[in-house]
Amino acid sequence: MSSDRVVPGFIARESQAQHRRIDLVRISPDGSTASTDDVSVEEPLEITITSEGLGTDRESTSSITMRTPGKDDELILGFLFSEGIVRNFEDIACIEHSTPANSETGLHNAARVTLAKEITFERQEIERQFTRSASCGVCGRTSLESLLALKPASTTDSVRITAEFLQNLPDKVGELQEEFGRTGGLHAAAMFDGDGRCTLLREDVGRHNALDKLLGAAFMAGTLPLSGNILFLSGRSSFELLQKAAMAGIELVASVGAPSSLAIEVAEACDITLAGFLRHDSFNIYTHPHRISTR
Repeated sequence: MSSDRVVPGFIARESQAQHRRIDLVRISPDGSTASTDDVSVEEPLEITITSEGLGTDRESTSSITMRTPGKDDELILGFLFSEGIVRNFEDIACIEHSTPANSETGLHNAARVTLAKEITFERQEIERQFTRSASCGVCGRTSLESLLALKPASTTDSVRITAEFLQNLPDKVGELQEEFGRTGGLHAAAMFDGDGRCTLLREDVGRHNALDKLLGAAFMAGTLPLSGNILFLSGRSSFELLQKAAMAGIELVASVGAPSSLAIEVAEACDITLAGFLRHDSFNIYTHPHRISTR
């Protein structure tokens, strides 16, 4: 899947190191030795959102997420879409770096999003979404009702796969995770079609950031909604990840880890098949099991 459209004003495709070589002391049965290793880079990204229709003294709101540098345009677009702030590519007037690159790292760690003039901008609502995404500050029934009010994309109920298909996903993704193979420190979000092909994979130190980058890439390529696809998550399934999957119309979510109770409620309400604890010989199905053949 290629990103066919370029975000106006945004230059985020410069080479940004996703790992860094560090010195360490390695402890083993043979004793301690000085060594080196690669670790995943983690840097803040400040995202400021404003609108063309607010005039020169326009109001804005900001949030900071900790992310793996690179593909920041995808990260921002994926967040905006999955939170229901934008629906179409044309809803974005401009995304631009709002501060110079860091003199030591060369990284741009701040971006400003300007929404199109006709997009309604509610500062309090976006601040609530920032808070929820960062720390699940709004929980329980209120979060689920807010999600359903956004009218997430409906599924086509076309996915039908076998248990063996799911059990093979962790190994498939592991082979494709270049940075995880080097550092062991990144989460992955991967998209598979019904024939078992991985069509898109993104990595990040943050679970929700990896999925935002994946959805942002799909947003830029014009392939949303993603009904008919299977989403693999390298960690656990939480409310915010199932919310993003629901907004993208994904039919099946499978994770290596456990789901939360609210994640299960979201999957049930949004017609998503949710599987967890993926192992070579076992896994659990929590909702809508009809898409997975266990014979």
